Amino acid sequence: MKDITKYYLDKEILFKEIEEVSPKELKSRKKIKIFVATSTNKDYYAIFIVDSKSRFIRKNAEDLMQMEAILAEYKEHNFKKKELIISSPLCSKAKKLLEENKWRVRVDFM
Repeated sequence: MKDITKYYLDKEILFKEIEEVSPKELKSRKKIKIFVATSTNKDYYAIFIVDSKSRFIRKNAEDLMQMEAILAEYKEHNFKKKELIISSPLCSKAKKLLEENKWRVRVDFM
């Protein structure tokens, strides 16, 4: 959690509240870190951190969007900002799909 707050602080985004949600709570078996955060200017963030060795493809992007919908239902809140922080190679089609659906993709985390 310290890493993610420092990462966003470097990007000049300050969180008032940040909470980790385990994938099991969303009935998922994926190895992913999920954070729900509120910034000081009242923006609600859904942050997904993927750290794998294999390429992140379009199917993974579709699964991620499904998981975000389940998270929104679980937290009873629609998120203004949805972000994917990834350290593995990213397929251009997956990135395009996410950006078309108002996601922000950051590849510079770890």
